Amino acid sequence: MGKFSQKRGKESPAISTASLPDIIFMLLFFFMVVTVMRDSERKVDVTTPNATELTKLEKKSLVNYIYIGRPVEKFQAIAGTKPRIQLGDKFADIKDIPLFLEKHRVKVPESQRGLIKTSLRIDKDVTMGIVTDVKTSLRKAGQLAVNYSAKPRV
Repeated sequence: MGKFSQKRGKESPAISTASLPDIIFMLLFFFMVVTVMRDSERKVDVTTPNATELTKLEKKSLVNYIYIGRPVEKFQAIAGTKPRIQLGDKFADIKDIPLFLEKHRVKVPESQRGLIKTSLRIDKDVTMGIVTDVKTSLRKAGQLAVNYSAKPRV
């Protein structure tokens, strides 16, 4: 049998970096596709109360969010410091709620319109007067499935 000799002093070849830009662009494209942009900017400050019996909402695309709270500091010059209602991206009044609900209802397929819910995210320091007015407006608009957002009690 022959003897194999080892070559000494030979270096291993350098790692090719030719495919590195391809990998970086693939990762960039992946994160661009997967990232979900925020629907609306919060203009009111909402600290939800704590609760013990909570259920998670199943289909978030079927949920209308109504925020009630004091305006954030940068919007206080425009909206004041009293509790306000935020529908989508805008401050609104009670009379704007039916139109807001109808705009969302039109976007949802007809087979799922009965599953639409409204989630009220209300600051814990807001008085019940404005909440009662919102609930009355929701009832008049035919939106009877109402959910109150809360944090789990520790």
